[in-house]
Amino acid sequence: MTVDVVERLLGPVRSRLIETLSGRSDRLPAWILRLEDGDDAGFFPAGGAAWTVHGGMPTLVAGVRALLLQAVHPGALAGVRDHSRYREDPLGRLAGTIQWIHTVTFGSRAQAVAGSELVKSLHERVRGQYVDGHGTTRAYAANDPELAAWVHLAFTDAFLTAHQRWGSPIPGGADGYVGEWATAAELMGVEDPPRTAADLRARIDEVTDAGDLRGGPDVEEIVRFIRRAPLRRTLRPSYRVVFRAAVSTLEPRHRVLLGFPAVDRLPIDGATALVLRGAQVLLGPQTQAELAARRRLARLDSTF
Repeated sequence: MTVDVVERLLGPVRSRLIETLSGRSDRLPAWILRLEDGDDAGFFPAGGAAWTVHGGMPTLVAGVRALLLQAVHPGALAGVRDHSRYREDPLGRLAGTIQWIHTVTFGSRAQAVAGSELVKSLHERVRGQYVDGHGTTRAYAANDPELAAWVHLAFTDAFLTAHQRWGSPIPGGADGYVGEWATAAELMGVEDPPRTAADLRARIDEVTDAGDLRGGPDVEEIVRFIRRAPLRRTLRPSYRVVFRAAVSTLEPRHRVLLGFPAVDRLPIDGATALVLRGAQVLLGPQTQAELAARRRLARLDSTF
């Protein structure tokens, strides 16, 4: 099979995948190109823990897992349900989240700070009320340290867990990643974020054991939406594997809150590894954000 034939077969799938992750497939988004700019190396070392985790294909699983784990916190769920346009523009919301992750990870310090401040400014209007796990009506605001802390815990746990199962070795191990990504939490206003994997697990257990999380119809509704995300037809079979992989990594009590059986008996690791390898073939060994960051680092090195 010639290269041209392979490209004709894979090209449409690659375009759909890039469109899903970045919002468009015809050219690189401007925010990625801007990562070449800046006057410093950023908050995280090149090739370090954050670069390794966020530049790997297991992020495809991690993103779904993070959404699921965030959904069992009724405050986080209320913010998404009441203020997000996830139904009208789910891919736009996904692209925005990816932009923040990659800007903080691969951008200069100024870009990381500006990107986080933009997200916090957008969150200013995300306010309302929700019923917590104890049946008490509470006010919420997306920028409240408590709510921002849960979002950070869910994100960090999701990306670490998925990478540990399907990714390459992490420089510095799990503690290296949790410790590095605590910087992102601080940029988002989280007070005293966990800096070790053990502390991360303890914080999640503390919230879970306190009964602050809950399931119910609202949770099941958003789970159904995530499960049947409105993707292009060519991506749906792979996404079904990614979704099942995300569920398989959750601990039993969180799966139950989400409406899944406590015990996940469906073997999924092999199929997931195959899907992630296919995604890497389509997207390349390094993300465009990382490549832009490396061009910035090369420029900075050449000036000294």
